[in-house]
Amino acid sequence: MIKRLLVVCTLVLLSSIPTFGQSTATKPTFEIADVRVSDRQINVGVTGNAIRDGRYELHNATMVDLIRIAHGVEAEKVVGGPNWLELDRYTVIAKAPAGTSVENARVMLRALLADRFKLAIHEDTRPLRAFVMTVASGKHKMTEAAGGNAPGCQPQPQQAEPGVIPPQMAVCRSMTMAALAQLLPRVAGAYLPNPVVDQTGLQGGYDFEIRFHARPLLAQAGSEGISLFDALEKQLGLKLELKEMPASALVVDSVERKPTANSPDVAKALPPPPPPEFEVATIKPTSPDQKGANAQIRPTGMVNVVGLPLKTLLTLAWELGSDELIDAPKWTETARFDLVARAFASTTNMDQPPIEIDTLRQMLRTFLTERFQIKTHVENREVSGYVLSASKPRLTKADPSSRTRCSEGPAANSADPRNRNPILSRLITCQNMTMAQFAERLQGLANGYVRVPALDATGLEGGWTFTVNFSPIGIFQGAAGRGGDAGPGPAPGGAALSASEPNGAISLPEAIDRQLGLKLELQKRPMPVLVFDHIAEKPLEN
Repeated sequence: MIKRLLVVCTLVLLSSIPTFGQSTATKPTFEIADVRVSDRQINVGVTGNAIRDGRYELHNATMVDLIRIAHGVEAEKVVGGPNWLELDRYTVIAKAPAGTSVENARVMLRALLADRFKLAIHEDTRPLRAFVMTVASGKHKMTEAAGGNAPGCQPQPQQAEPGVIPPQMAVCRSMTMAALAQLLPRVAGAYLPNPVVDQTGLQGGYDFEIRFHARPLLAQAGSEGISLFDALEKQLGLKLELKEMPASALVVDSVERKPTANSPDVAKALPPPPPPEFEVATIKPTSPDQKGANAQIRPTGMVNVVGLPLKTLLTLAWELGSDELIDAPKWTETARFDLVARAFASTTNMDQPPIEIDTLRQMLRTFLTERFQIKTHVENREVSGYVLSASKPRLTKADPSSRTRCSEGPAANSADPRNRNPILSRLITCQNMTMAQFAERLQGLANGYVRVPALDATGLEGGWTFTVNFSPIGIFQGAAGRGGDAGPGPAPGGAALSASEPNGAISLPEAIDRQLGLKLELQKRPMPVLVFDHIAEKPLEN
């Protein structure tokens, strides 16, 4: 929940694409940089790309991430190169001169990639699939901007009625069509796995409101569901069509997998920062008269929470499932609290780098630990975890030179099966992926189904290419409590779901069985878990 709130609240515009022809000899460079291969965080994307106190950081970034960030292009426009470009992960922590902007830091990052990874690229034109945005029926339905408003979109909270899934809504002001084309894949990536290209011919800024359901919720919304495509056409008079078209691309000619060694002075010049903390934070019990709960996270670092159970706050802070709070007291489920916190001194300066979700979690964890005097330890306990095995495999042997990757959406040059059956709204396409790599990624790819790392027991060697289409875990929540580990609630090992629902929904294990000829089955095994030893019922005074 908190991650979705953060994403929606940080609707920002991408910067323009810089010139590729600059000589690296004239580019500014970082004063010193710590560059290293990092452990792959399967459930976390790239974080950072911000400067704070003269420190530039990127974490969990693939080589494609590093290139796209350095050159300000979409990932789809980084082509060629070795097959590991989207597999290995890197950390970059660098010291920048005072007053360095994010754009100048990107220029410095380009020089760093050339120096430390021996990256060589060139610009070329390649056929790429993109959603082309045009004016539907020759006339749009937006209002020309009156001026005076900063360009951008602001989410609007929607009141949910019992049994009704409300659409998400945003109010946009002074938005150019070029900016909208860049923004849409960022906020509706489940609909738009490819870039959006503006061919509306509309100039200047426009004011409008847009309402649509997130793709995973579209089928659950039933006849009231509004897809992004319908919302654009019916509410704004804009149309999106997927086409193949020539586009500029960055071709990777050569790159080293391992960066050159860090300077011996790195540890002294770039010491680890202290654990992040809220500058100011207060917490108090929720008034008995308060109905419902809500939470607001703003990119300026302001956090407002009303009426959330302490258990929910704990799961957000430690990124756990609701029943992974092992040995947490029962009262944490019902004791509700209001939290107001500020991460930065300024809560109005939008030039301040947006707060990272992982940083926010650390701040919340530190605050709750102090105020509720929380004590924890890690120990091995028997939990349910998935094991992937081979039944009658129906997989395609991959081209060993192709990129190793898994992504949401259809394979290149193929139709999207989600358009035929919206209830199967999850679609994962993997390319040149070993079964061990696929099992490792399932926890991140199938959020809610797989709660601890899966194990590969298929015995299949080499890389494979395949697609699996299934329904989100929320479709099956009504089956919770049908007995033991078979319930689809957020058990530590995931949900042992095997049967289709009458509405046509298919669980992940059944989809893997039917479509790939593999088995995904729960087994008990010892795993390290976080155990809560003590949580005070009353927080320390503010």
